[in-house]
Amino acid sequence: MVINIMKAKYGLGDKSEVINRMVLKHEEILLEPALRPEFVAKMRKRGKEKTVKVTDFAKRYGLK
Repeated sequence: MVINIMKAKYGLGDKSEVINRMVLKHEEILLEPALRPEFVAKMRKRGKEKTVKVTDFAKRYGLK
């Protein structure tokens, strides 16, 4: 019920957008205090990077 209310209030497309918004809003409260803000910013930036498809990890990184 709360998710549907937030979805309508903020004009979000689906329930996953509501959950993402809730997580982003409350992550600072829930994060461990040991995580530095610089590290969190760095990980957010990396999370948006394009991924690389690897079919054979060992071959790609010279482990064979």
